[in-house]
Amino acid sequence: MDTNIRAGEAGPTPFRSSRFFCVGGKWYFTTREGFDSGPFATKERAEIGLKRFLHVINMLPQEAREMRVH
Repeated sequence: MDTNIRAGEAGPTPFRSSRFFCVGGKWYFTTREGFDSGPFATKERAEIGLKRFLHVINMLPQEAREMRVH
């Protein structure tokens, strides 16, 4: 569990779980919107996949980044 306080947060640290998980020997990452991406051969590859995903998201206009998938 991540217990680090992030910029702009006040009060007790909320519960956080890892974005990475392994099923059947394959690695995945999950987004805040509940999207699971994978499979990746290793956790390191899943970490690279998440970095690429976040890079693409950060290239989107602010309005698109604020939209939530439900």
